[in-house]
This record gives sequence, structure tokens and C-alpha cells, in this order.
Amino acid sequence: MTAPGKLRVVVIGAGAAGLCAARHIAACPESFAPPVVFEASDRVGGTWVYTEETGQSPDGLPIHSSMYRDLRTNLPKEVMAFPDFPFDPSLPSFLHHSDVLAYLESYADHFCVREHIRFSRLVDAVSPAEGPEGGWDVTTCRAQDRTVQVTEHFDAVIVCSGHYSDPFIPAIPGLETFPGRLLHSHEYRSPEPFAGRTVVLLGAGPSGVDLTLQLAPVAQRVILSHRQPPLPPLPGNVLQAMPVVAVAGDTVQFGDGAEHRADVLILCTGYRYRFPFLAPARLGLRITAHTVTPLYRHLLPPHHPDLFFVGVCQQVCPFPHFHCQLLFCLAVLRGACRLPSAAERQAAAEGALRQHLAAGGAPRHFHQLGRRQWGYCQELARLGGFEPLPPVVRKLYEATQASRRQDVSSYRSLNYRVLSAEEWALVGADPGGKGAEDGR
Repeated sequence: MTAPGKLRVVVIGAGAAGLCAARHIAACPESFAPPVVFEASDRVGGTWVYTEETGQSPDGLPIHSSMYRDLRTNLPKEVMAFPDFPFDPSLPSFLHHSDVLAYLESYADHFCVREHIRFSRLVDAVSPAEGPEGGWDVTTCRAQDRTVQVTEHFDAVIVCSGHYSDPFIPAIPGLETFPGRLLHSHEYRSPEPFAGRTVVLLGAGPSGVDLTLQLAPVAQRVILSHRQPPLPPLPGNVLQAMPVVAVAGDTVQFGDGAEHRADVLILCTGYRYRFPFLAPARLGLRITAHTVTPLYRHLLPPHHPDLFFVGVCQQVCPFPHFHCQLLFCLAVLRGACRLPSAAERQAAAEGALRQHLAAGGAPRHFHQLGRRQWGYCQELARLGGFEPLPPVVRKLYEATQASRRQDVSSYRSLNYRVLSAEEWALVGADPGGKGAEDGR
């Protein structure tokens, strides 16, 4: 039984966001009952759990992780960490994915989160409860035996199921005619199977660029197709091309009329938002491949202030971003942060989307915060009454972006040290040959 006056909160997913949610719920026993975390797999870590398997796991579930064997972070650990739990300072700034998973496992152990997690538990349905008390009915089943369902009642739901597991496949004329190997970056694991091949990669986001650098040493030729300005120096066998407009057999056609034969097509085209346990229309939501709208402050449906979607935003510093979102959510549930009326929340959410579109933003980029993430997190901290992120997080994040733009091949050889809430220093490796320098 839940103690009177204490809210029972369920968390969906035990990746980074879900662990953070459980840690902070458990830290407020005066307001919340112990959290319940449903996790479909048998371990913590979410997308940071690497497996060589692709497609489906032995239990019939889709492979969740998009990790590849040699992935290293594109942000330094000094800005990746949760504000209350630093990475091991002996590690390099840019980490192998296994180090991030070990960090999340340590975080779960340090804050005694595992005892709240129900592993191998699938969430089948989340729906508003009938009756005057409100809340949510959450139906789950065991991953190994999906015939027996259990429904439990909760006062609030925090969705932390991630959005890097359901590949987005663009509609490209003739794609189905391609006779070679066609895959999404979600299925890529290592470069060796592509040795001696001509590989076309669609998309120059972080995955597209990273796979280009991994494949270039082994492939005969790599063609990176994208719509961005030319990227800084890439290996000699890498050709940058316009966006792919059509495929005819093994010939790939590009936007400027160029054509190239390919053995392999890798779609680095991002992922779809997917919440199969929800009935969006019933919640007043519209969920497309690239948007979840309307969400007040990218977090909650205007008419359901006890349902939160943590981690919908993209182009952010993820773990600190989750931290700010979750402390805001819990401040709302505790009553420490008073929300405007449902009508005002609806107007604010719709207005934010209109403003984005009026500024020339594409609908699919609405949740991509980029530079806006800092003001967003600062506002959450102000409203939620918690400490904002220290300015050094933004400074070092932006310095890393600049370093990556200058030399995408070697920026990960740099190492950083945070000196204070404001200052950082470059230490150790410095390909520019300038030695260590202070960050301003």
C-alpha cells in the first residue's frame, strides 16, 4: 500500500533518463512512494547496452541498441555527466561506449536504483484511469511470457523509453530495386564486412560522419550524401555528394544529376518517435516520425500534467538535459512548481511550434534544440527551483562543437579538465601543437 499523500510514480525504461528519474524520485520519500521502473531488457543502460545482434533478440523483441563496436562519444565526459555524479577522472574525455555503460551501472548502484527496477517487463498500455481520482492504469507483461498481463494504478507516468531504436526509412524512389546490401545505421556494428566495397551513406549527422571515418580505411570508396556545406578534410577515398534522389538497381542518383554505382547503402537517416503503449488521440497528442505535439515545454501533454516525456529533445547535452527535465517534472508533481492552466499550456505549446515554423524551421526539426537548450534548461531550473547547470557545461560543449567542425577526424584526441563552474582547460593531446590552453 502507498502511504497516504505519497504519489506513486512509474518510470518506463531504465536507460540514462529512467535511472535519473528513479534516483530523484527515491530521494524525495516525503513526497513519493518508492518508484517503479519497467524495463523491457534484463539490464540497465538502454541504448548504451552493446550487442552484436541486429534485428530481433532471441526472445523476439526488436534490438533496442544502436551502438556499434567502436563507437566513442562525440561529447567529452566533462559535459556528459549528471551534475551530481562525475565520470572517473582517469578516463579520457571521449569515451568508448562501454565506459558510458559502466558509468550508468555505477550510477544505478550508487543511488540504489536497481531495487526499484522490474526487469524483462514490457509495457503494453498506458491509459488515463477512469473515476474521480484520476491517475493512470499501466498494463505490463513479462517479456518471456506475454500472455499474462497485469494492470496497476499510478498517480503519474514518466516515459523514458528513448527514441533511437526505431529507424526512419526515407521514401526514396527505387530503393526497393537495390540489389546490394541495404541497412540502416541502427544495424551497423563494424567496418570489416564492407572491405573492398563501394559504400554510399545517406546523411551526415553524427552517425553518418562517424561511419564514414570507420569505413574509409577498409572500403574501396565511400560516398557521403548530404545537404550540408562540405565537411572539413575527410580521407582521400571519401567523396561528398548531394542528397540521394533515386535508386535504379545498383546505380544511385544524386540531386545534381550525378550517378554512382554502389555495393552497399547505409541509411544514416535518424529515428522515429514511437510509443506503442499509448493511444495518442485520446491524450490530445499527434505523434509523427519526427514530432510529438503538442507538448508543454517539450515535456507534457497540456491536458495531462501527470504524464511526462523525458528525452524527446534532440541536439542536446543528454544527461544534464535529462537531469533538468526530471527535476522540473518532480517539482510539478510535488506542487513546488505551479503550472499555468490547461488552456494556457495548450496555447504555449502550440505557440512554440508556430514560432519555430515562422522562423523557417522545418516541422521535423522542432525538437532539435541546439543553442536553445541552454535557455530551456535554465528556465526549467528557475521554474522548478533547483540549481541551474554551471556555465562551464555550455562553454565546453560549444568548444567541442567548434573543434569538431575544424577537424572531424581528430577532435576526439583532445582531453579536457573542468577547473570551476565557469572555467575549463585543454590538457594532454593537442593535435594543433599549441599545448594546453584555458577555455574562456
